[in-house]
Amino acid sequence: MEPSGARLRSRKGLGGEQEEQPSEEGNAEVHRAPDLVQWTQHMEAVKTQLLEQAQGQLVELLDRAMREAVKCYSQQDRTLHSIPADSLSKIREPSLGKRKVFITRKSLLDELMEVQHFRTIYHMFIAGLCVFIISTLAIDFIDGGRLGLELDLLIFSFGQLPLALMTWVPMFLSTLLVPYQALRLWARPRASSTWILGAGMGCALLAIHVSVLCVLPVHIAREHHLPPASRCVLVFEQVRLLMKSYSFLREAVPGTLSAREGKSTWAPSFSSYLYFLFCPTLIYRETYPRTPSIRWNYVAKNFAQALGCVLYACFILGRLCIPVFANMSREPFSTRALVLSILHATLPGIFILLLIFFAFLHCWQNAFAEMLRFGDRMFYRDWWNSTSFSNYYRTWNVVVHDWLYSYAYQDGLWLLGGRARGAAMLGVFLLSAMGC
Repeated sequence: MEPSGARLRSRKGLGGEQEEQPSEEGNAEVHRAPDLVQWTQHMEAVKTQLLEQAQGQLVELLDRAMREAVKCYSQQDRTLHSIPADSLSKIREPSLGKRKVFITRKSLLDELMEVQHFRTIYHMFIAGLCVFIISTLAIDFIDGGRLGLELDLLIFSFGQLPLALMTWVPMFLSTLLVPYQALRLWARPRASSTWILGAGMGCALLAIHVSVLCVLPVHIAREHHLPPASRCVLVFEQVRLLMKSYSFLREAVPGTLSAREGKSTWAPSFSSYLYFLFCPTLIYRETYPRTPSIRWNYVAKNFAQALGCVLYACFILGRLCIPVFANMSREPFSTRALVLSILHATLPGIFILLLIFFAFLHCWQNAFAEMLRFGDRMFYRDWWNSTSFSNYYRTWNVVVHDWLYSYAYQDGLWLLGGRARGAAMLGVFLLSAMGC
């Protein structure tokens, strides 16, 4: 038997352990929350580090692929230089590395809208515009007892729109029928006795077509004094149809001539040309990547956003720009008044520029691309990250830039023998300035 003192000490020891156990559990619960916070911070740091490493490896992989592609194209150029000059002079098609490649992809803003934080910025921008309109209308109602929605400016800007649309019909019919018919006349066998007559008729038809597109909209706009928006519709369609006509002839003529000489059987189809006239690109291809179906809710959303941008732009013009320049016209001209007017119009001008970009290059283009199931939606790139004017001009409007690069710049280099790159760039700049 154990002594009573030993048993008493053992009981006290067990009691002490039992009393210390709840205190240890309490300390564990107290330290558990700081440990969880530290673990979360550690995981966030690990996530950031992994993303940075993955981005670095991806950039390195893309750079390596670009270097290999450049080496491959340089080897192709060497093989082309080994071809006789006579055969090279007959080739008008650019190399595959310089041709526009269409792939199925979303617009950049659609991809960014999938990120929750970017959608927050988008909603904040819309909320800011709504607050601006509501506050302005409230001030007008309190001061003058009326609501000035600036609908008069919108109605005036799009005045005589039916006349502009009626003028567009012969422009479109000329673009639809004349280039394709001229191509068919040129595609006849040269041995035929009527080939010279057909080629002459094709050239005459193209001259009439260019005259119609150049003269008709200008005459209608000047004769009937079309308002600004209706005039812009005609001018934009005039430039678009001219660019599409040149693109179709530029891409289709070499293949048609090769087919006529028996070197290939390729010839453009009328359905592909009709699709090209409506699809949101200026580069002609026989086929384009297509999406599997049409999302009509997406089409309606983009058209509604485009209409909202037009209403916002009219409201900003009527409230912030027109009053400034109206007051300037009543006062004698001075450098101070001019500088103040420009400074007052700077911020509204930036807002209108963003609205025009979002309405036309994103909403309008994506709506038509969705209705036509056009797969390549790269109508612009991240121009807001540009650090130079050259990069800004390349990324602001990819649709026009692709046409200028493919036809104005490359054809200029071809005409100049591939040496005077500065002259070709200057020609592209002047052509772009005349188009604007």
